[in-house]
This record gives sequence, structure tokens and C-alpha cells, in this order.
Amino acid sequence: MPLSANDITRKSWLNVPKDSDFPIQNIPFGVFITKDDVVTIGTRIGDYAIDLGALQQLNYFEGIELTDDMFMQDTLNDFISDGKKTWRAVRNRIAEIFDENNTTLRDNEKHRETVIFHITDVEMQLPVLIGDYTDFYSSKEHATNVGKMFRDPENALLPNWLHLPVGYHGRSSTIVPSGIPVHRPMGQTLPNGETQPVFGPSRLVDFELEMAFITTDANIMGECVPVEEAEEHIFGLVLFNDWSARDIQKWEYVPLGPFLAKNFASSMSPWIVTLDALEPFRVEGPAQDPKPLEYLQQQGAHSFDINLQVAIQPEDAEETVISNSNFKYMYWSMAQQLAHHTINGCRVNSGDLMGSGTISGPTPDSFGSMLELTWGGKNPITLKDGTERKFINDGDSVIMRGYCQNDEIRIGFGEVCSKLLPPVSKK
Repeated sequence: MPLSANDITRKSWLNVPKDSDFPIQNIPFGVFITKDDVVTIGTRIGDYAIDLGALQQLNYFEGIELTDDMFMQDTLNDFISDGKKTWRAVRNRIAEIFDENNTTLRDNEKHRETVIFHITDVEMQLPVLIGDYTDFYSSKEHATNVGKMFRDPENALLPNWLHLPVGYHGRSSTIVPSGIPVHRPMGQTLPNGETQPVFGPSRLVDFELEMAFITTDANIMGECVPVEEAEEHIFGLVLFNDWSARDIQKWEYVPLGPFLAKNFASSMSPWIVTLDALEPFRVEGPAQDPKPLEYLQQQGAHSFDINLQVAIQPEDAEETVISNSNFKYMYWSMAQQLAHHTINGCRVNSGDLMGSGTISGPTPDSFGSMLELTWGGKNPITLKDGTERKFINDGDSVIMRGYCQNDEIRIGFGEVCSKLLPPVSKK
């Protein structure tokens, strides 16, 4: 099926501001609550949220095989389960409906009032019911920086790192959409110089700049997904802040890896940008040496040139951009991650979320965590209001943004923004 939704010459009859993340060529998918308290699946063009449930009820998707309530649900899981052919047909149809030369919806005021909302009049929700969440560790720069800080700088990478996409199973119950605050976690830590742990709030709360991909039903138990077919099972990507408590992590992670230091909160952007929309921004990833084992070998461009930015905004103060990075720095591709995840027959379902791991670039201003940006707190960052940060303070909002841009088009993700609050106190 042709990918007509990506036509760079297409313009919409909806007003799209210059440099918007959401031109008509994007057509991401999300879930929102309308001003009438209706939960619906939708898309976004410019500053407008489009109610796809209403469009379906008004027969704008006639000719596309969809269940009667496909877009009148509170998650995208069923739509994602329908597969790439359906995703592409729906994106193409939406592009046609909102094309500047199509008057059908444009000139029907009653329909427009039912279908179109200003983005400020809707409340974004978590777009999928996340059954399982896996977090990878796939940035060579990040893994090297952490190895230098905590292990032998001459042997920063562990022996397995260059041979497989390292990952661990996370906790989906505390993944929240942008705008939902998170609380500083409590836990055990081992203060420097002490031999016995103490209990209390984490003092070293950090962000991790990540992206995450959402899968469709990829296999049955016992089957693996070949690396060359993996992208067929990836619906799209979101921005992802995997909050971390570094002091809790340092004490607990041996021998089984992260636990309470990671599962207290992760924040994701609400609009899922499809792999189809990102096609113009494919690039080759870093050269892999040594050559991966056969089941992980792939040819061609399987990374994406996505500009990423992190800012910290204290309460009642201006934000300060502290990092500019790019998704293309990832050593292991999404296809390799999914192929490795399933090589043992692990089942992957619609709505599963796979975090990339912290995305760090080659320069200090492109590091993807406070741990690296301040080098464990040794080099504090000065914000625009004059205050310093080694890690994240209560009241700080962490804002992550991402977009792709070439000479012809910009496709963006919006932002994921979350404020850190003090620990929950039981009265």
C-alpha cells in the first residue's frame, strides 16, 4: 500500500503553525478526554486534536475494514493489533480528509464541531494499556560513561555489551503520561563510608533521556521475530523519561540489576509517532564492532535522526536547556532489540513498551542523565535562575522534546513534562 500520508507537498485546511511538530504529514495517534468528558482515540494536526471515534461514527473511514468501535475505546491496543496495513490505510485516509483540496469535512460545520477540538480543550491520556515494559541499555556512550564512573575506566563496558542489547524487565504500573507529577521515592541507601544501610528519601533522583517503541502482537510463545521482520511489528515511538534514584540503585543493583530505583515512575509523551511518519529520517546507526551474531545482523538504515532536548524548570522560574542529543547515537537498533528480546521465544503483545535506555551522545552537552552531565554530582549545573543542580530537586519539572527535520518537513513528538514532588506522606 502506498504511503500517501507522507506526501511533502500536501497542505491541510486546518491552520498549522510554522515549525509545528504536527503537520499533516505526521498524523500521530493518542487517547484523550474531550470537553464533554468523552474518552476517544484521536490524532493531532497543528494545534487541533481530531476525534477519530467521531470520524468513524460519521463514516469517514468507509471502505477500511475496522471493527465498529475501533476508535471508540480508551486504548489503542486493538488498533495496533490490526497491523501495519490498517495503520497505513487509516493514516492515508486522515491525510485525505484534512487535505486542503478536500471540502467534505471542511465545509460541514456540524461535523467539524463534533470532530475537531483545540488541543487546550482536551486532556491527554496514556495511549496504550501497557502489559509489559522492557528497558534496554543501548547507548554505547552512556554505558561507557557509567562504566568509567563506577568500574575500571580502561574496561568501562562489560564483556557482553558489544555482543547483545542488554536489557531488563521493568514495571508498567507506574508509567504515566506527560503532565502527571511523580514523587521522590523512599528506599534503602548506603551512605559513603558506612557499612550499614539507612532508610529514607532518595537524595539522587535523576532523569534518563530515552525513547520507547510500542509493539503490535509480534509472535506466539516459542517463536522468535527475525531481525529483518522486526520493524513490521513496531507501531511507533514516544519520548520517555525513565526516572531513576541513583543512590538506591547503587545499593541494590548487585546481583540482579535495577529494582526500586527504577520502578517508582516513568513518564511518556502522549502522542505515538508511527514508524511510517519517520521514514524520511532513516539513517544508519553506528558501526558495530565486533560483528554481531547472525540473528542480530542487519543491513541498511535502521536508526532515525531524531533531535532530542532536555530542560529543567524550577518552580516559578525559567527553564534551562541542559542537554541536546539524538536518537541516531543508539548502538543497538530497535529491530535488534526486538529480535534479541524474542530469540528465546518470549511473547511480545500489542501495547508492550520497549525503552531504548539512556541516550547519550559523544560530547558532554549531549549526555542523557544528570549522572553524566554533572559526573556523579562533581560538576553541578547552573540554571538560569542562578541555582545549581547536581540532581533533580523537589519542585523541578523535567521537560524532554524531540523532533526530526530536513529541508522539506518537520515531524515531532511534542514533549514529555513531569514535576518531581516530595515523597508521599501517609497521614
